[in-house]
Amino acid sequence: MTFRALLLSQADKAVSSEITELDESQLPGGNVTVDVAYSTLNYKDGMILNGVGRLVRDYPHVPGIDFSGVVSASNDDRYVEGDRVVLTGWRVGEAHWGGYAEKARVNADWLGKLPEGLSELDAMSVGTAGLTSMLAMQSLEEQGVGSQPVLVTGAAGGVGSVAVHLLAQAGYEVAASTGRPETSEYLTQLGAKQIVSRQELAELPSGPLSSERWGGCIDAVGDTTLAHVLTEMEYGSSVAACGLAGGNALDTTVIPFLLRGVNLLGIDSVMCPFEKRVQAWGRLDELLNRDVLSAMTTTVGLADVPHLGSEILAGKVQGRTVIDLNK
Repeated sequence: MTFRALLLSQADKAVSSEITELDESQLPGGNVTVDVAYSTLNYKDGMILNGVGRLVRDYPHVPGIDFSGVVSASNDDRYVEGDRVVLTGWRVGEAHWGGYAEKARVNADWLGKLPEGLSELDAMSVGTAGLTSMLAMQSLEEQGVGSQPVLVTGAAGGVGSVAVHLLAQAGYEVAASTGRPETSEYLTQLGAKQIVSRQELAELPSGPLSSERWGGCIDAVGDTTLAHVLTEMEYGSSVAACGLAGGNALDTTVIPFLLRGVNLLGIDSVMCPFEKRVQAWGRLDELLNRDVLSAMTTTVGLADVPHLGSEILAGKVQGRTVIDLNK
């Protein structure tokens, strides 16, 4: 049986893509086969599509770091034909063929059953970005959120958009940082009470500590933005670091940690334990306003993916982008 897939090839270190027909016998090893309904476009997908960072070592390759769909065959007792499932992380789309295809074969340990209230489209409107946002929010709450607003950096992107909405739904006052002034209304509609210019936070801090402004932060940017934010955190508050859109460097001092008890929390949604994922998906189901989720989501077809892979690296993609494998 054949199926459509976006296949990456590499020649002379240059990565190219084409939509092609593959046979089911070409799928990699795994004990569950899924008819993929939807996948998404994430920053990491953009890197993979453009051969940035050598995340993929073996070609030809099917990218797509997450997907939702319906089980069509299973050799694992936990899943039967017809189960609705979601997959994020586990280096799928990097070391293992991913979701930019009508079929995927994966390890059952990597899958999760969708909560009844979440459709396959909802699951990918949330996707890896939403799971990351929820893990970040839960980490902040475990440490305790301060009285000042919670800051979200890179707020108009995929992780940032969902984070702004989730925090607002949970009752926090949200400050959203963006370098695109035209997204201010969009972020306000998601629940932000304050818009902060990216440039304001992108400058290196003038000293090791500044006035306390933030009761928590979900940072998807890194680099000088993260260094700046650390100097402005409320005593005992936390920053959940979950992205590096601005770079992977961190030029800071230990002073915020020593004198204000600030916590820097790393968020890993790739190898996150199964039970923690189940808890996160359950809370996503509870908090997400489906109308708001729909408004932040753009749905495209497989043919649109290569172009959008370059756009997301350039910071030109707003909100969430879902790939409909039936288009």
